[in-house]
Amino acid sequence: MHADLRITAMKTAMVALPLERTLRTSIHEISTVCCLLVTLETNNGIVGEGYGFCFDPARLAAIKQFTDTLAPIVVNRDPHDVQAFWREFIRGTNFYGQSGISVIAYNPIDIACWDLIGKAAGRPLHQLFGTYRTRIPVYASGGLWLSARKDELCAEARAFVQQGFKAMKMRLGSKDWREDVARAEAVRAAIGDQITLMADANQGLTGAQALRLGKALEPLGLEWFEEPVPTWDDAAAAMLVRKLDVPIASAETEYTAIGIKRMVDHQAASVFMPDLQRMGGYTEMLAVTRYLAAMNLPVSPHIFTEHSLHIVASAPNAIWCEHMPWFGRLFNEQMAVENDGMVRVPDRPGVGFTFNWNSIDTYRVSGDMRSGQSFK
Repeated sequence: MHADLRITAMKTAMVALPLERTLRTSIHEISTVCCLLVTLETNNGIVGEGYGFCFDPARLAAIKQFTDTLAPIVVNRDPHDVQAFWREFIRGTNFYGQSGISVIAYNPIDIACWDLIGKAAGRPLHQLFGTYRTRIPVYASGGLWLSARKDELCAEARAFVQQGFKAMKMRLGSKDWREDVARAEAVRAAIGDQITLMADANQGLTGAQALRLGKALEPLGLEWFEEPVPTWDDAAAAMLVRKLDVPIASAETEYTAIGIKRMVDHQAASVFMPDLQRMGGYTEMLAVTRYLAAMNLPVSPHIFTEHSLHIVASAPNAIWCEHMPWFGRLFNEQMAVENDGMVRVPDRPGVGFTFNWNSIDTYRVSGDMRSGQSFK
C-alpha cells in the first residue's frame, strides 16, 4: 500500500485504429475505431491508464478537449477519492448535461483512477470489487456483421467455434425482414443447437417490425434479441418484453444510473447492458450493476472487454461478457479464450492491461504521451 498517493499529472493522447474492412449494422458504418487514452501520473511513480472511444477522428478531438478541462478534478489529489471526484464531475457538468460527451469525456479519468487504486493495493480490480468468479463466459462479437454475405456469416461462425467460443452474436436489420430470418437460420444451422446465439438489431427497427421479426426468430432459441428499437422508445421495448418469448437486451446507450433506472421502471428490457463509457467509468458502473442485482435483473456489459472482465467477475447477476477484439492493439497483454468459451480474469494489479506504446504510436492521430498535453 502506498501512503500519501497523489496524482501529479494527467496526459491525453489520441489514436485511430483502422479495421480490416468497413462493418455495417442497421444504423452504422464503421471503418475506424478512434480512442482517447488518459494516463495519470503520481508522486510515487505509479501510472494509471484508461481509455474511451468513438468512430470519428474530428469528434474524438472534441472529446479530448472536454477531457482536458476535467483534469483539475483529479490532479493534486488522492486517486482513492473516486466518489468525491464523481460528485464534483456531476455538479460541474450540470450546465452541459450528465450524458453524452461530458460523461464520455470523464470515463477514462475514472478508469485510470481505479487502475491506480488497484496498483497501489497490489490487487486486481475484481478483488477490490469483491470477487465472485475468476473465469468469465464470453460471447464473440467481432464478426457476423450485416455487411457480410450469408456464406461469409457461416464461415465466420464456424471459425468462432474453432477458436473456442461457445456463444456469438450476429447483427440484424436487413431491408427485408425475411432476409434477417434466413441469415439467422443459416448461422444456427452452421453452429448447431449447442452454441449460444444472440441477435442485435442496433436500434434499427420500429416496434411493429421488431415484433414481426422477433416472432419469426423464436424457433431459433436465441439467448436474446438486442436493441430491436431505439433506446428511448420505452413503450415499444416494453411491448416486446411482454409479447416475445426471447429476452430483450438493451441499455448500452443509456447514461449513468438515471438512464438505467428509467428503463427498469418502464420494464423496457429483460437483460441490461450498461456500457462502461456511458456509465462514466467504474464508479458509476459498480453502482448500476449492484442496483440491477438488487432488482434481480441480469447484466451483460457492453464491450470494453478487457475492463468489463472485472465487472463480470465481481457481479453474481452478470451472465455474459461481450468479447470485442477492436482494442487489443492498445495493450501489452492479451486475452485468451479457453476451449470452453471462458476467459480467465487477469490477476495483475489494477485493470491488468497496460498501454503498448510501440503499437499505439503507429496509430497516433496527433501528439503522444511524450509530446502531447500534460496537466499539472
